[in-house]
Amino acid sequence: MVASAVLFGFMTVTIRLASKQLHAFEIAFFRSLFGFLFALPLLLRHGPGFLRTNKWGFYVLRCCIGIVSMLAGFWAVVHLPLAQAISLSYATPLFVTIGAVLFLGEVVRLRRWTAVLLGFIGVLVIVRPGAADFSAVSLVALLAAALSGTVAISIKYLSRTEHPDAIVLITTGLWVLLALPAALPVWQWPNAESWLWVILAGGFGTVAHLLWTRALKLGEVSALTPLSFLQLPVVIVFGYFLFAEKLDLWTVVGAAIIVGSNIYIAHRETRLARRVITDKGVASETAV
Repeated sequence: MVASAVLFGFMTVTIRLASKQLHAFEIAFFRSLFGFLFALPLLLRHGPGFLRTNKWGFYVLRCCIGIVSMLAGFWAVVHLPLAQAISLSYATPLFVTIGAVLFLGEVVRLRRWTAVLLGFIGVLVIVRPGAADFSAVSLVALLAAALSGTVAISIKYLSRTEHPDAIVLITTGLWVLLALPAALPVWQWPNAESWLWVILAGGFGTVAHLLWTRALKLGEVSALTPLSFLQLPVVIVFGYFLFAEKLDLWTVVGAAIIVGSNIYIAHRETRLARRVITDKGVASETAV
């Protein structure tokens, strides 16, 4: 999880570096393209048969939402201070909690709803609507987070029947096709330096995603979630030294509130999952 967080941070930095020449939408296309190429070894590992699915329609819908989230997120990374863009992306688990209630029928009780409410207070602290330095781009970052939450819900649904590696490979392949129409109107061929950054963005993103899924398979969400926020200090350091971005106090306070609420939500979800497993075990023993 630590490696995943650091690589996601590196990916964010390479996106900003590529934006010196390229539009955010074109960077999103190249990130998808090279991410797909870096994911192709999964096909060699499993064989083409593992891509068989009867959920192509759902995949397309999921990826349409996902590509809009990616375009909005890349736009925010390019036009906002890195720390602010990443901090607002941490609102995704808040939207996931709401989506789980609406679409998966999960029961969320008072303490988790309180954590969600506190998380959105942290969002307001960062965005500060009505303040003199309010930026509408921060709303684009929130749109990316909300759509990313929808994508996370779809992954939960697909993972019930689909192989995790198949989800990664099919998703990245469809993203390439869906990102191209947005990239064409702003297209310009990358120079040598930009090629380096977009290739690294694809590699960092895919490897980080694979490490993230592997970490969640091996460990508990409540223990791993705090480590995922190591992405923030990575982008803070690079933002300062590469782009002369100073850390805003409101961003620090808001990010701390959002991170705290996310950690509590992850902790509660893990405890409830353990309780369900324990109850099932007791029921099975009773039946025997």
